[in-house]
Formats: sequence, C-alpha cells, structure tokens
Amino acid sequence: MLLRVLRRIGVFAVTVVAASVVAFLLLSILPGNAARIALGVQATEEQVRAQETLMGLDRPFWVRYADWFGHLLVGDFGTSAVSGQAIGPEIADALGVTVILVGTSVLLAVLFAVPFGLLTAVRQGRPGGVLLSAIGQAGVAIPGFLAGILLVTVFAVQLRVLPAGGWVDPGEDALEFLRHLVLPAVALGLVQGAVLSRYVRSAVLEVMREDFLRTARAVGWTKGRALLRHGLRNAAIPVLTVIGLQIATLLIGAVVIERVFSLPGLGSLLLEKVALRDLPAVQGVVMVLVGLVLVLNLLIDLAYTVIDPRLRSTA
Repeated sequence: MLLRVLRRIGVFAVTVVAASVVAFLLLSILPGNAARIALGVQATEEQVRAQETLMGLDRPFWVRYADWFGHLLVGDFGTSAVSGQAIGPEIADALGVTVILVGTSVLLAVLFAVPFGLLTAVRQGRPGGVLLSAIGQAGVAIPGFLAGILLVTVFAVQLRVLPAGGWVDPGEDALEFLRHLVLPAVALGLVQGAVLSRYVRSAVLEVMREDFLRTARAVGWTKGRALLRHGLRNAAIPVLTVIGLQIATLLIGAVVIERVFSLPGLGSLLLEKVALRDLPAVQGVVMVLVGLVLVLNLLIDLAYTVIDPRLRSTA
C-alpha cells in the first residue's frame, strides 16, 4: 500500500511540473507584450525595452520558467503587469470563494445523486423507476448557467426570498453568507448531481448482477440490506472516478456561475485578468486551477486504496 501511495505522489509531482511548463509556454507565446501593457500605449520603444529588462522578459525561456516556478513553489505568484501589486493575495481571496462554492456544490451533488441513483436502480422497470430516470435525464440536459438564470428568476425576482447575486464573507454575516451561497451552489451542484446519479444507477445495476450479491439474497438477506452491506462499496469505485472528473467540470462550470451570480471567485478573476492581458496573473490563476484538479484527482486515486482491499493487497 505504501509503495502505491508513493508511486501516485511521484506521478502527481511529475504531472504538476509538466502542466506548469505547458501553461507557462502557451501563455508566453500569446500575442502582446507584457512590458508595453504595464507602461501603456504611449510608452516609447526605449521605455518598453527598459521595462522588459526590469521584468526579466529579455532572459531565455527556461531561465524565466525556472524563476517563475521556483517562486510559485513558495507561494509567490509575482506581481501584476497592470497594477504592479502582488498577485498572491488576490488569488487567495478568489480561491476561498471558489473552494466554498465548488465544495458545497459537490456535497449537494453527492447527497442528491447517491439516493436518487440507488432508488432508480432498485426500481428499474417499474413505473416509478421510469419516472425517476426521466427526471434525471431532464436534469442532465439543463446547462448550469440556464439553471442559474431560472433560479434567479423564481427565487430572487418573483418570490424575492434570496438575493440574485453578490458575495458576503462568512466572517462578516453567516446568515447572509448562506443566503448568497444557496442559489449558485444549487445551480452548479444539482445539474452535476443529475449527471452523477446516472453513473450511480449504472454502477448499482452492475453490482446487482454479481454473484456475491445473489449469494447474499440466497441466504435470506433483503435486496436493500445486501446492497448496503456489500453493494455500495463495490459500486463506489467507478462512481469515485466520475466524481473526480466532475470536480474538474465543476471548477470550469464555476467560471460561468460566478459571472451569472457576480461572485469574486477564481473564474471571475481569470476573466478579468484575461481582459486586461495581465499574463503573470493569468498564469497564476491557471496554475491554481490546474493544481486543484491534480490534487483532487490524487485524493480520489488514493481513496481507491481505502475502499478496495484488493488494491491494498497488491500494492
């Protein structure tokens, strides 16, 4: 087991380095000059060249990458090419908003998908199961931004029970924080929950065909008890894989939801910096998003070892 964990951590470290090289390379070759952006369109060529030297843009690519990545490892994201301010505090504030939004959305998605998918699988072929499948399929077809607009229309515009957007820090007012969080978290989470419920249903149906479950039924266990005791753990492995993929989807979907609900998260920060062509800030935000996805995938991969005893014995 220890060898498997160390192997996965090694793969994670190599992947982070490779992703950082790709992100730095792609953003470095984009059109536009960071020095000219920092000085403005009225700057002379001499001033631009001096600013390039000051910013280190005249150095070779690998030297600039090594310097950038080295600072990144200690939490230094550099300074903005537009404002000249440190990028790290901006990213930290936005990261807190996105983590809360995505974390809440994942929780809602799992709380909805597991019982819904399990019930749909158990009632397969019955009228109730067909109706539940149709509801789940309808949820899959609804884009997150459309769900957000519909929720705002109903609960903010018509009923006026929840705010249409904005963000309140949980340390300032916990109740207002929750009120502002409800609509974006539901819009982001329940749509993904409908997708996840389809995979839960498929995984449970597959487990129900296994010999060990039929044996449990043969000795007198009810279907529900056999599923809870032996089925859910086996069904959890493919579902965990899907959850890992969906978290990446939620991070991307959060970009849209944050704009719909005017949330100051990483998605909004990324779009703002792209519009300003603030490449150092864009590089920092992109690497944080990539790092989040890779860390979550590592945790999902390690969770396989905890859930499946066969992996512990062969690691």
